[in-house]
Amino acid sequence: MSSKVNPFEIAQHQLDDAAKILGLSPAMHAFLREPMRELHFTIPVQMDDGSYQTFQGFRVQYNDARGPAKGGIRFHPDETIDTVRALSAWMTWKTAVVDIPLGGGKGGVVCDPHSLSQTELERLSRGYMRRVAYFIGAEKDVPAPDVYTTPQIMTWMLDEYETIMGRHVPGVITGKPVPMFGSLGRGDATARGGLYTVREAAKVLGCDLMGAPVAVQGFGNVGGWAARLGYDMGMKIVAVSDVSGGLHNPNGLNIPAISAHAERHPKKLIEGYREDGATAITNNELLELPVLVLVPAALENVITAENADRIKGKIIAELANGPTTPEADEILFKKGAYVIPDFLCNAGGVTVSYFEQVQNAYNFYWPLEEVQARLEEKMTTAFRAVHEMADLHKTHNRLAAYLVSVKRVADAVATRGWVK
Repeated sequence: MSSKVNPFEIAQHQLDDAAKILGLSPAMHAFLREPMRELHFTIPVQMDDGSYQTFQGFRVQYNDARGPAKGGIRFHPDETIDTVRALSAWMTWKTAVVDIPLGGGKGGVVCDPHSLSQTELERLSRGYMRRVAYFIGAEKDVPAPDVYTTPQIMTWMLDEYETIMGRHVPGVITGKPVPMFGSLGRGDATARGGLYTVREAAKVLGCDLMGAPVAVQGFGNVGGWAARLGYDMGMKIVAVSDVSGGLHNPNGLNIPAISAHAERHPKKLIEGYREDGATAITNNELLELPVLVLVPAALENVITAENADRIKGKIIAELANGPTTPEADEILFKKGAYVIPDFLCNAGGVTVSYFEQVQNAYNFYWPLEEVQARLEEKMTTAFRAVHEMADLHKTHNRLAAYLVSVKRVADAVATRGWVK
């Protein structure tokens, strides 16, 4: 997150707008503005040279009125408690907007995983689980991968949890490898779910996606899958980028070739890729290209009041968390851009994670086609609910998504009798 912007203050501001329209009581509004629980801790790790290093960790359970908290664990050198709080709030609204019976949580460790060896990373992962084992559980709080954490890290954490508890509990963590009781379809679920919402947005706008120009900022797991799936659907991917820079070809890029290059690259980057007709482009320049669909799938706060007027995308599909500031939202809405807000657009990941929990609980696993069909149903139903709410209140989609999700959470809180 940008040091100039407190992400949790943004999350609270977005909630405030929804609370006013919904007419929430002051007590309910105050309750929903803060996390229900937070755990702060330190993790001592023995390094490969025999020395010890201490890492700071967090786990936040924002709200569990609708079910166990759900949210990833981030390993990042710039992690902060306010980032974790904000993301746990957004997870609360995300699970509610797609109407799955979960709450919102998030975890993090302040570290640079790229500077750690595999054995150091394993010790850190197991150390994290030792700190949170009695704070989480399949019926309490279910972590998952997030920034710089992987299915392998989830497996180490699961193994540590089961060692502590003395029993098999595969549903305590999602995003696991398929051989360790993960779900088929989880790898591309975030991108696939987002493209379902893009398809629905194109329908309501009367746009044809076949051959439509698309720009994707971020070519990691989510953005890379978005580019590949969009390419397979017949869209023309004219630009992609990652931390090493970007490529632009108005006639369309060879996405399979770029993906193969990134897979071979030691850091999984597009750096060094060359293609006839493609020119170098910066991440900021990519955002301002004349495309039908713009997919910010990497960084937070990249669309701001400073550049929103120059954004030409008709559909903004937010696969990243928090790519658009509140001020930019208003500008984009007034100029007619159709923003699919992050906690709707990128909810495919948590939806298939929920499917993984269900399969773990039943000890019965679905074929890929069933996972994808259920994901499509959830995402299209959620899209329609948000679109109809936006039409009803004549507002932008992010506020509409908040109105849908906050009402569901507030209803659960009130029905439980916690706050009226």
